Amino acid sequence: MKLHASGEDYLEAILVLYKKTGMVRSVDVARHMEVSKPSVCHAVATLRDGGFLTMDSDYFLHLTDVGREVAEQIYEKHRFFTDRLIEAGVDPETAERDACRMEHVISQESFERLRDAYKTRKE
Repeated sequence: MKLHASGEDYLEAILVLYKKTGMVRSVDVARHMEVSKPSVCHAVATLRDGGFLTMDSDYFLHLTDVGREVAEQIYEKHRFFTDRLIEAGVDPETAERDACRMEHVISQESFERLRDAYKTRKE
Protein backbone atom coordinates (compact mmCIF):
# COMPACT_ATOMS: atom_id res chain seq x y z
CA MET A 1 0.00 0.00 0.00
CA LYS A 2 1.36 3.42 -0.99
CA LEU A 3 1.11 5.95 1.80
CA HIS A 4 0.15 9.55 1.25
CA ALA A 5 1.66 12.38 3.28
CA SER A 6 -1.29 12.38 5.66
CA GLY A 7 -0.83 8.67 6.41
CA GLU A 8 2.84 9.28 7.09
CA ASP A 9 1.89 12.15 9.41
CA TYR A 10 -0.43 9.88 11.38
CA LEU A 11 2.26 7.20 11.74
CA GLU A 12 4.78 9.81 12.84
CA ALA A 13 2.32 11.23 15.39
CA ILE A 14 1.65 7.77 16.82
CA LEU A 15 5.39 7.13 17.11
CA VAL A 16 6.03 10.48 18.82
CA LEU A 17 3.15 10.00 21.26
CA TYR A 18 4.22 6.43 22.02
CA LYS A 19 7.77 7.58 22.77
CA LYS A 20 6.36 10.27 25.05
CA THR A 21 3.71 8.31 26.97
CA GLY A 22 4.10 4.62 26.16
CA MET A 23 0.51 4.28 24.97
CA VAL A 24 -1.61 5.91 22.29
CA ARG A 25 -5.33 6.13 21.60
CA SER A 26 -7.09 7.81 18.71
CA VAL A 27 -8.13 10.72 20.91
CA ASP A 28 -4.46 11.38 21.72
CA VAL A 29 -3.64 11.50 18.02
CA ALA A 30 -6.55 13.87 17.36
CA ARG A 31 -5.35 16.26 20.07
CA HIS A 32 -1.72 16.07 18.98
CA MET A 33 -2.48 16.69 15.32
CA GLU A 34 -5.34 19.09 15.99
CA VAL A 35 -7.75 17.14 13.79
CA SER A 36 -11.19 15.68 14.42
CA LYS A 37 -11.72 12.27 15.98
CA PRO A 38 -13.61 11.06 12.85
CA SER A 39 -10.56 12.00 10.73
CA VAL A 40 -8.35 9.93 12.99
CA CYS A 41 -10.80 7.01 12.93
CA HIS A 42 -10.78 7.03 9.13
CA ALA A 43 -6.97 7.22 9.01
CA VAL A 44 -6.60 4.46 11.61
CA ALA A 45 -8.90 2.17 9.62
CA THR A 46 -6.92 2.83 6.43
CA LEU A 47 -3.56 2.31 8.15
CA ARG A 48 -4.82 -0.83 9.89
CA ASP A 49 -6.05 -2.24 6.57
CA GLY A 50 -2.66 -1.42 5.05
CA GLY A 51 -0.83 -3.36 7.77
CA PHE A 52 0.81 -0.31 9.37
CA LEU A 53 -0.86 -0.49 12.76
CA THR A 54 -3.14 -2.53 14.98
CA MET A 55 -5.66 -1.65 17.66
CA ASP A 56 -6.04 -3.79 20.75
CA SER A 57 -9.23 -4.57 22.66
CA ASP A 58 -8.69 -1.48 24.85
CA TYR A 59 -8.45 0.73 21.71
CA PHE A 60 -4.74 1.40 22.09
CA LEU A 61 -2.87 1.86 18.80
CA HIS A 62 0.29 -0.13 18.08
CA LEU A 63 2.59 0.28 15.09
CA THR A 64 3.43 -2.90 13.24
CA ASP A 65 7.06 -3.52 12.26
CA VAL A 66 6.36 -1.96 8.85
CA GLY A 67 4.48 0.96 10.42
CA ARG A 68 7.30 1.61 12.88
CA GLU A 69 9.89 1.54 10.09
CA VAL A 70 7.96 4.09 8.04
CA ALA A 71 7.30 6.27 11.11
CA GLU A 72 10.97 6.21 12.14
CA GLN A 73 12.08 7.21 8.62
CA ILE A 74 9.62 10.09 8.49
CA TYR A 75 10.50 11.24 12.00
CA GLU A 76 14.23 11.14 11.21
CA LYS A 77 13.66 13.34 8.15
CA HIS A 78 11.47 15.70 10.16
CA ARG A 79 14.06 16.14 12.91
CA PHE A 80 16.91 16.54 10.41
CA PHE A 81 15.18 19.23 8.38
CA THR A 82 13.82 21.04 11.44
CA ASP A 83 17.28 21.17 13.00
CA ARG A 84 18.99 22.33 9.79
CA LEU A 85 16.41 25.07 9.22
CA ILE A 86 16.75 26.32 12.79
CA GLU A 87 20.55 26.28 12.39
CA ALA A 88 20.10 28.40 9.26
CA GLY A 89 18.18 30.99 11.27
CA VAL A 90 14.56 30.02 10.57
CA ASP A 91 12.29 30.48 13.57
CA PRO A 92 11.39 27.12 15.18
CA GLU A 93 7.67 27.25 14.38
CA THR A 94 8.28 27.90 10.69
CA ALA A 95 11.06 25.30 10.65
CA GLU A 96 8.65 22.66 12.04
CA ARG A 97 6.01 23.48 9.41
CA ASP A 98 8.48 23.50 6.52
CA ALA A 99 10.19 20.31 7.70
CA CYS A 100 6.80 18.60 7.73
CA ARG A 101 6.41 19.40 4.03
CA MET A 102 9.99 18.53 3.12
CA GLU A 103 9.93 15.11 4.81
CA HIS A 104 7.26 13.88 2.40
CA VAL A 105 8.73 14.96 -0.92
CA ILE A 106 12.38 13.93 -0.65
CA SER A 107 13.27 10.39 -1.67
CA GLN A 108 14.87 8.12 0.91
CA GLU A 109 18.03 7.92 -1.23
CA SER A 110 18.39 11.70 -1.52
CA PHE A 111 17.72 12.13 2.18
CA GLU A 112 20.32 9.54 3.18
CA ARG A 113 22.95 11.13 0.94
CA LEU A 114 22.17 14.59 2.28
CA ARG A 115 22.21 13.35 5.89
CA ASP A 116 25.49 11.47 5.37
CA ALA A 117 27.11 14.47 3.65
CA TYR A 118 26.06 16.67 6.55
CA LYS A 119 27.47 14.19 9.09
CA THR A 120 30.77 13.99 7.17
CA ARG A 121 30.99 17.77 6.99
CA LYS A 122 30.34 18.13 10.73
CA GLU A 123 33.09 15.62 11.64
